[in-house]
Amino acid sequence: MFKKRSIRLERIDTGDYTPDEYARFLHEIAFINRYLGDRRALRKTLLREIKTKNIREFSVLDVGCGSGELLRYVAEFARGSGRTARLTGIDLNEISASITSSVSHNFPEISSVSGDAFKLPFADGEFDYSISSLFFHHLADDQIPLVLNEMSRVASRGIFVIDLHRHPMAYVLY
Repeated sequence: MFKKRSIRLERIDTGDYTPDEYARFLHEIAFINRYLGDRRALRKTLLREIKTKNIREFSVLDVGCGSGELLRYVAEFARGSGRTARLTGIDLNEISASITSSVSHNFPEISSVSGDAFKLPFADGEFDYSISSLFFHHLADDQIPLVLNEMSRVASRGIFVIDLHRHPMAYVLY
């Protein structure tokens, strides 16, 4: 059952939902980011690199940003460690971009746009880092290298991708 990558669409991929249902999807994703390891993964990769290299100013693009939960986490890290961050989220869904902006109103270092991960509307090397969380499993196998290339194109220092590995327990709990 779990030996092959699933290509079945999730409901969030279909566009067949109400705005309230979409907001609930984003709330569930924020829960996953907070409690099921995505923050920890970011802390052990991106944030560790920033601390280890003593980078005082940095920029991050979050591809498929959802509600911007991880951008706010990075902003809190930057503020707490005396760093300056420029953080941008991009999501194909205009509702996500709007929610990221409204929920992040206390974070002027965060901006959000609606756009296509296959053609990121940014200059080469415009950001230090590109990150993506819980996005790649929504893509077909042949689409993944295209998005990774775009993320690499706009990031001058590196990219960090966090995604899920489907497990039978998730079907029991979710």
